[in-house]
Amino acid sequence: MEFNLKIRSFRLRIALLSASLAGSALIGFGFASCLLIYKTKVDALDAEIKSQLLANNTRPPRFDNTLQKSTALLVVDRDGETLYQSNNWPSDLNSTILCSPQSELNCQPFPPPLPPRQQRQFLIPNQLPPLPPPMKLSQVSTKQTYQEVWRIGVITSPHHRLIIAISLSEIDREMSVIRNVFSIAVPIVLILVAIAAWWLSGTALQPIRKVTTTIRGVTVKGLSQRIPMGTTDVEFIELIGVFNQMMERLERSFQQASRFSGDAAHELKTPLAILQGELELALQKAEPASQLQQSLSNLINEVRRLSSIVRKLLLLSLADAGQMQLYQIDVDVSKILADLIEDIEILAPDLQVETNIAADLWVKADKDLLTQIIQNLISNAIKYNVPSGWLRIDCQHKNNLVYLTVTNSSQDISPQDKERLFERFYRGDLSHNRQIEGIGLGLSLSREIARAHNGDLQLDDTFIGETAFTLKLGFSTPSTLTPTPLS
Repeated sequence: MEFNLKIRSFRLRIALLSASLAGSALIGFGFASCLLIYKTKVDALDAEIKSQLLANNTRPPRFDNTLQKSTALLVVDRDGETLYQSNNWPSDLNSTILCSPQSELNCQPFPPPLPPRQQRQFLIPNQLPPLPPPMKLSQVSTKQTYQEVWRIGVITSPHHRLIIAISLSEIDREMSVIRNVFSIAVPIVLILVAIAAWWLSGTALQPIRKVTTTIRGVTVKGLSQRIPMGTTDVEFIELIGVFNQMMERLERSFQQASRFSGDAAHELKTPLAILQGELELALQKAEPASQLQQSLSNLINEVRRLSSIVRKLLLLSLADAGQMQLYQIDVDVSKILADLIEDIEILAPDLQVETNIAADLWVKADKDLLTQIIQNLISNAIKYNVPSGWLRIDCQHKNNLVYLTVTNSSQDISPQDKERLFERFYRGDLSHNRQIEGIGLGLSLSREIARAHNGDLQLDDTFIGETAFTLKLGFSTPSTLTPTPLS
């Protein structure tokens, strides 16, 4: 299985990318700076070594206090005998090795000796003899011993050879301090860069948040929302313009569809009522128990079914348009349930019914529409039950809400059907439901009515072999105010 490492957050990608680029630049800059600083220090040290070698004093070369401790001197004659050696001269460095043909120092050969009258001998032990001209200076190079790295310079006169070795340990310590400063400063700078990039990307994405907020607020009553472009960045003007145009088209299309469905349902009511009346009149004139009477009876049932569909479609169109008229009053849900439970005993005498209903469960609702929701839930629980099944009704008051749960034994519902139960005209397995009365609008209409009351209707997670729906409405304390219609 392929492992996807793609980061889904755009802001996080911007912050990480900025930190990566800044980190690469800082690391490259730090590495180059360290090399340049090190080279500068070594070049300055080489210049100091050459300057002291060419001074040709009768005393040891003088360096600053820092270099004085790490400087070693060695003076040898033409025969390689040591005339002077400082106490800190490394034991594994000697003139033979340093000035061998294989050495990097490339020591200059001794010039011809001076005439005896020009020779001055200073053979006092541990004293640095002067170097008479002519003198030849070798190239300064690096030599590593067992413990340290030395920078070595050599000057050669006719009778002596002066070798200066300076340890690079002090420079290494200074470079170590610089590297430690970089190692601490770079992470801090990267964190600051990431925070700044996160803030800047969030500021840059502010127009996207406006679009998201507007889209989240798009409902039936919010299709008229638009995003102003007066203060929008140039880069987002086209995006917001396209979004506003889309909202205009969506609002216009929705209004047309809602108006069509509402007008169609309203126009069908009158012809269906006339047709039903004519069929009932013809049914009364037909001979009892005749084939015509049976046909007319079937036609009346179908007309009533069509009338029911038209009424539901009209309610749905009003709900879609946000124009469902609610005549809200104080309604006792407990009393409505008590009346409907008596009907269950008539409709399904073999069904085992359990109830757990608290008393005085008042809600502010349209009584007829609320009764329609509860009737639809109970009717579905009866129709889709199993032989010798059971039905449980639970209604309680909790957290200033009234919860009505209708649970029944049933066949298992597939996950695909659960996701589509509230779709209009969806009835699940058609072959299984052919003999079950219904058109697939009850649950959809019930949820729209519940939401019009600022409540909700949802399918609960249950055990296998159970189905449960929960209606949630706001609890209301009964008042003596005269009810007024609300929309």
